Amino acid sequence: MSQPIILFTNDDGIESPGLWAAVKAFEGLGKLLVVAPREQQSGMGRSLPVFSEGRIYPWNNNQHHDCIAYAVDGTPAQAVQHGVLELADELPALVVSGINYGDNTGNGVTISGTVGAAIEAASLGIPALAVSQQTRHDLHLTYSSDVDFSIAAHFAQIFGKWLLDNQERPDDIDLLKLDVPLNATIETPWKVTRLSRRRVYWPTRPERATLKDVGRLGYKYDTDPAKAEPDSDVYTVLHEGLVSITPISLDMTSRTDLFRLRQLLTGERQYGRVKKR
Repeated sequence: MSQPIILFTNDDGIESPGLWAAVKAFEGLGKLLVVAPREQQSGMGRSLPVFSEGRIYPWNNNQHHDCIAYAVDGTPAQAVQHGVLELADELPALVVSGINYGDNTGNGVTISGTVGAAIEAASLGIPALAVSQQTRHDLHLTYSSDVDFSIAAHFAQIFGKWLLDNQERPDDIDLLKLDVPLNATIETPWKVTRLSRRRVYWPTRPERATLKDVGRLGYKYDTDPAKAEPDSDVYTVLHEGLVSITPISLDMTSRTDLFRLRQLLTGERQYGRVKKR
């Protein structure tokens, strides 16, 4: 029986130590294929820009000889597409995205290229795991060796293997999002969480003299995780310091009463009571 293909990608770029820590954790579990952006692509979400050229470059990897690697001129989601359509001999059994420098929690996950790549994989029918490591803000967008990814890689292997071994999963789970806090160990408990409605990183206003000047938006950490929903990823990772595993569905439909909403939209019902005729 042939080994399953495990496809790795990220949004920090192919040189990121976090990516290669994830690869190392899965050695021996399948045929390892790395297809990652050639450049830093953080904040790309699931974008598929038409201006991406899609050039693919074989990547020489001196540390992991049992995997094949490619760098792609494109976004994380496009890297997944190139990997599936051009570079994998068959449909991958699993896509692992990350490990990202910085947590991806709360309602900002749609900004994340790490999560975006996993969503793209899930939309193609492939089990997917998005992995992020909480880091200091000043280490985001870096390849700093000050970040130890070994613990995040440990948990990534646990949940990635679960996805490989369990093809039949509960309904409405299309991908898993894993977030590992600072100072975690292999003994740190993990919790199944929901996605918090709270925002963690807020945009900051550009500093410039005139509107014609270059004005890149920034971001800052601005939240009180203790006030987040107790069963959420924000509360679990940023307040309790525990590992969070969040099931995510491709169905973004509001979990509301659709019949009642139709009544409200047509005027058949006013909020809280049926409209008198």
